[in-house]
Amino acid sequence: MAIKIIGTGSFIPTTIKKNSDFYNHQFLNADGSPINSTNEIIVEKFKAITGIQERRYVKEDLVNSDIAFFAAQKTIEDAKIDKETIDYIIVAHNYGDVKHNAEQSDTVPSIASRVKHLLQIENPKCVGYDLLFGCPGWIEGVIQAKAFIASGIAKRCLVIGTETLSRVIDEHDRDSMIYSDGAGAVIVEDSDEEGGILAHETATYTLDEAHFIYFGETNNPETKADRRYIKMYGRKIYEFAITNVPKALQSCLEKSGHSINDVKKILIHQANEKMDEAIVKRFYKLYDMKMPEGIMPMTINRLGNSSVATIPTLLDSILKGELENQEINKGDIIMFASVGAGMNINAIVYQY
Repeated sequence: MAIKIIGTGSFIPTTIKKNSDFYNHQFLNADGSPINSTNEIIVEKFKAITGIQERRYVKEDLVNSDIAFFAAQKTIEDAKIDKETIDYIIVAHNYGDVKHNAEQSDTVPSIASRVKHLLQIENPKCVGYDLLFGCPGWIEGVIQAKAFIASGIAKRCLVIGTETLSRVIDEHDRDSMIYSDGAGAVIVEDSDEEGGILAHETATYTLDEAHFIYFGETNNPETKADRRYIKMYGRKIYEFAITNVPKALQSCLEKSGHSINDVKKILIHQANEKMDEAIVKRFYKLYDMKMPEGIMPMTINRLGNSSVATIPTLLDSILKGELENQEINKGDIIMFASVGAGMNINAIVYQY
């Protein structure tokens, strides 16, 4: 039995936030002191490191469960299935539904329950639940779907990665320019065909790393509100990722029984262009090889970092022929990999 992805779908917000839109922001250091640089220089340095030129934000009337529903609808249509045959709806996110200008997130009922409601699925045995696992949440959802199907508990799962990070960013923090919104989804089911999920790997590092990404106060000391924002120790995350993700990729590939030469694509969480490139280069260095050209498709330059949504939206764009010079063909061995809050790392070897 193979456990395969039979349909994909995504929702990319239409509101574009360009780098130049940050020229009038008041960026401050974490201690509230002014940054000794112009915004133009700050933005240019940011672009050089992250590769981001623009990112997408949802419209004011939308929340996270809405865009998860949009992606789910497209996925069900792409898979050509009856929605009533879905056994599990697994939704990876991190901040729930945060309304525009709201100071509190809403996670009751769960995003998965809201998506099931919006899809108007009647079957009570279709179980929906949320998965909080940082940016690797969507991959972990696929791994859990595989476990449900392999054990006989389920035959078909809808796995969604969705986030509206624009609702939890501190406008006075330079790191706020990284984040964006989006949703991507897949249908996973058992299949008579060969391939599918061949191996997976997951790890959680918490002794020193648990709080590398956290919720914290604004950088502006004059703001009195109790609202909290997504914060990170960027340098620590970079060093952690380039050290540990290549090892996870290697371990996962070895479990699959395939050679590094078999890998056609690596779909890595679109976190930071330089970091992602360093991770994949180090992975190939473990095999005394150079990173092949075109092995690592990227969308971060125009979509930014939408956390759990980056990989499923990337996969969908490739399969739909929307990413120039990138394709996945039947029989191709590809890898998924992610790193994020927790600190969590995971990877999958998959054959199309």
